[in-house]
Amino acid sequence: QVQLVESGGGLVQAGGSLRLACAASGRTFSSYAMGWFRQAPGKEREFVAGITRSGGNTGYADSVKGRFTISRDNAKNTAYLQMNSLKPEDTAVYYCAARTTGWYSTYHGGYDYWGQGTQVTVSS
Repeated sequence: QVQLVESGGGLVQAGGSLRLACAASGRTFSSYAMGWFRQAPGKEREFVAGITRSGGNTGYADSVKGRFTISRDNAKNTAYLQMNSLKPEDTAVYYCAARTTGWYSTYHGGYDYWGQGTQVTVSS
């Protein structure tokens, strides 16, 4: 089992940047593919980015491609989401998730563990 704790959210102006971190407990972090999702009020949870357990492959939602970068440091048991050129429509609670396979999924139901979420608010 793994526990996930997100950090790094906050309030930022449009065009700004934030870096989210997802710290995982346990010694088997490298066994999990990781994903970042977000959920805005009144909307469904949506896929943002994913990374394979080795870090060799990544994927992004079209809405964030070219602006966000997912990465991981298996030695530090941490996944990251670097968010640049933020827009007001990026405002949401951001969640990291882990699944016990090598590849990430774009479907939120495909994950086994979730963090508690961190709020990101982008002002115009």
